Amino acid sequence: MTSSGHSVASASPRASPRISPRSSQPPSIRSVEVPTKSPKMNGLNGLPVIPVGAMEHLQKPAEKGSMKDRLTRMFSTKDVSRAATPDANGTAPAKKPQDGTPTTTSPPPAKPTTAKEPPQRFLLNLEAQGGHEHHLKSSRRQEKLTDLIKSFLGRKPEQVPDHDLSLVSNWVDNLRQEKDGVSSEKKAATNPSASLVEKYGKCQEIVGRGAFGIVRISHKKLDNGLGEKLYAVKEFCRRPEETEKKYSKRLTAEFCISSSLRHPNVIHTLDLLKDSKGDYCEVMEFCAGGDLYTLVLSAGKLEVQEADCFFKQMMRGVEYMHEMGVAHRDLKPENLLLTTHGAIKITDFGNGECFRMAWEDDAHMVSGLCGSAPYIAPEEYTAKEFDARAVDVWACGVIYMAMRTGRHLWRVARREEDEFYTRYLEGRRDEEGYGPIEALHRARCRNVIYSILDPNPGRRITASQVLKSEWGREIQLCKAGEEGL
Repeated sequence: MTSSGHSVASASPRASPRISPRSSQPPSIRSVEVPTKSPKMNGLNGLPVIPVGAMEHLQKPAEKGSMKDRLTRMFSTKDVSRAATPDANGTAPAKKPQDGTPTTTSPPPAKPTTAKEPPQRFLLNLEAQGGHEHHLKSSRRQEKLTDLIKSFLGRKPEQVPDHDLSLVSNWVDNLRQEKDGVSSEKKAATNPSASLVEKYGKCQEIVGRGAFGIVRISHKKLDNGLGEKLYAVKEFCRRPEETEKKYSKRLTAEFCISSSLRHPNVIHTLDLLKDSKGDYCEVMEFCAGGDLYTLVLSAGKLEVQEADCFFKQMMRGVEYMHEMGVAHRDLKPENLLLTTHGAIKITDFGNGECFRMAWEDDAHMVSGLCGSAPYIAPEEYTAKEFDARAVDVWACGVIYMAMRTGRHLWRVARREEDEFYTRYLEGRRDEEGYGPIEALHRARCRNVIYSILDPNPGRRITASQVLKSEWGREIQLCKAGEEGL
């Protein structure tokens, strides 16, 4: 796909529908009502917020005193006992002093507010670079996300309807695929090699899980003994049908791709080692802010400027990868990690493709279906070969809409299988457009999204063209997103 002669600002009607003056109408799509917001969470470990005191009440019943204590309270003649006895109205009378002088009750003193309230997740700050700041809580554990969503749904994962477009439905699909892998991981405990521990510390808590294996945090104590440095260690599992030769080739290929990329919005891969069991472990920088999927799931949907900043960071990383001759082919919110300051880092190059070598000028076409269904481009289902760069750009458009709405646009981009995708194809040809995209209420933004989500990959714009569009240029990055902090 070439970039010559293609401008977003002057996109043709084939690439994007005309903007209607009635674009503020409700979306034309009608879908099953599902929760679009998840319960409020406490960022640290992803658990629902429970009022102070409620947990104790739920965990244990009220303690019964001994018979002696209860009889003492019943028949005691002390003033303190009488003062605690409620009257007919259910209120306790005021306690009288022994000298008979009446007293008046006073409200309890207010608790001192010495502790500062935690900063909001996203703040507008004109003095900061980009006019805003991200404050994401450090999250060192994500293994309880499964329990959180189960309690949120209040039902078994199998009961989620097939037409559910919420982000939870995608989690259910992943859960089904990884169910067997998780059980096998629990049986085989991690046994890192001496070199891994010596160089990067001991692997401890789990922060990620997938079909490949698990990701743990390794804690490396600093030489001065005043702290520690954290690394993410991705432990690869050998597939049952995989030979040793194929296993080594697959893992070294992924490492070669990821370790050759150095960009503020791409994860920094440091090393590839074997543990004592012979399994490969990939060492990467640790991103304490979790992943974008968990953030959107907990927030319900992101603020406009917040989503725009993350989107532009993602497009910068994608543009860089494509310039280096690499396509990701599995872009989704789960593969976008965050620092606590709000920097996006593209990770997981297990499905990466080298579509152009350094000495080549033309890109090779790729084939095969891979990725998560809501983010897969339509040409992957219909074409024998296609441009991997266009596949990545399509996924970026779906991710942006997920950030803005908290939902997927469709489950699969196939006309004959998904009614929502069929309605999208009809809506983009209609003067009124497609409801969820029209609801963005920004012409420049809408035009770019329509051009990104063009079902014809030959007309789809490139990552560079997205960044050079009027909307792309006007998006302001925070300092963390600009520098990858």
